[in-house]
Amino acid sequence: MAEKIIKPLALKNFKPAEKEQNIKDGGNLYVRIRSIADGGAVSYRYYYRFEGKQYWLTIPIKEQPKETSDLVKARKERDRYQDMLKKGINPALEVKLEAERNTQQQLAEQRHLAQLAARQDVAQLFNHWRDTDLINRKDQADVCRMFHKDVLPLLGPLLVEDIRKSHITQITDTIKRRGAAHTARNLLKLIRQMFRFAVDRDIIEFDPTASLSITQATTKPTERDRVLSTKEIRLLARQLPDARLLPSTECTIWIMLATLCRVGEISQAQWQHIDFQERLWTIPVANAKNKKLHKIHLSDFALAQFIKLQAVATSDVWLLPNRNDSGPVCLKSIAKQIDGRQTDTLHQGRCKNSQALILPDGKWTAHDLRRTGATLMGELGIDSDVVERCANHAEQNKMKRVYQQQTRWQDQQQAWTALGGRLNLLANADDNVVPFKQTA
Repeated sequence: MAEKIIKPLALKNFKPAEKEQNIKDGGNLYVRIRSIADGGAVSYRYYYRFEGKQYWLTIPIKEQPKETSDLVKARKERDRYQDMLKKGINPALEVKLEAERNTQQQLAEQRHLAQLAARQDVAQLFNHWRDTDLINRKDQADVCRMFHKDVLPLLGPLLVEDIRKSHITQITDTIKRRGAAHTARNLLKLIRQMFRFAVDRDIIEFDPTASLSITQATTKPTERDRVLSTKEIRLLARQLPDARLLPSTECTIWIMLATLCRVGEISQAQWQHIDFQERLWTIPVANAKNKKLHKIHLSDFALAQFIKLQAVATSDVWLLPNRNDSGPVCLKSIAKQIDGRQTDTLHQGRCKNSQALILPDGKWTAHDLRRTGATLMGELGIDSDVVERCANHAEQNKMKRVYQQQTRWQDQQQAWTALGGRLNLLANADDNVVPFKQTA
């Protein structure tokens, strides 16, 4: 005798009662109708035995296809369960595993969608890096300029995860063809910093610059050892007045020689840092490369240059202001003025005095002035430890840096005084330096 089955339309006639109803449909499928007290909900259950145990499995009804009745869907699931039993598979366990697999698949899809939404292009990465790691760097403006010039026009719209080694070498090769191999080297270092920043924040898994050799991709590092000889310093004193530099730049050149300061330290100096009465220049932590307060005693020679600089000052705040006095001059301004007067060919470039500062032993830079001042100190018999302190170099020996924190201030004062006296003789004080009476 065939099993009685329920017609789908007949389900509409089933009403909830005081007690729960389980109406058999056939093939161990039951329609379960909850009691009135439980809300009268309808569900479908499959009864079976597996390995001697009884199971009641509630059949989940999927949404699709909508035109198919829930009873028809339940019967299809029942048939699937019966096939499982024939294969020796427990339907209850398989349904549970399917639910877990579906959950894992949904989570994977959600993660994938989140990753797609979180993907950044190189321009976005650069902005993130700039606002996080570059925010307190003194060279932030220069770094931004380099990226906007050579990196972002090419890589900006590309997704960070799509960047390959070839993209990076395309940039460095272009810069090298301009004859700026050292710029390519410096930029590659910065690009590597940005991509390591991305790796640290799980924006990408691998740094595309990791396998690039900086030396092979750009050029070998050069360790400059240029020092102006005493003959060149005398010659420089004669050349400066006719080089048509800004008067403030001429003073700055002598100040860098006389104080051993860095070009960034003098560029960012403010008048409040100069105590003419105490003959003291205080370089604050914010301006010092090693992030340590540095004090410089001003010799007669150095003080005279500050007095000359004050006489031509256009700002009440900055020693070297920018054009609208909204901040200090660009850190590269002094270097560019010096470099522009040492071209190999007359009238090359825009500078009319392109050879005004060429010296016998070759091209020199603003930083070479600092090295020259330190060398002169050493030649005057100043102890090397004192010279290092005058130059505000960080002590490389950790034990010495931690346990020996004496300043040797009096020795530094004597060192700067001796250096000023030497420069005064070399530069011909009568013609180039404002006289300043030596105090006892």
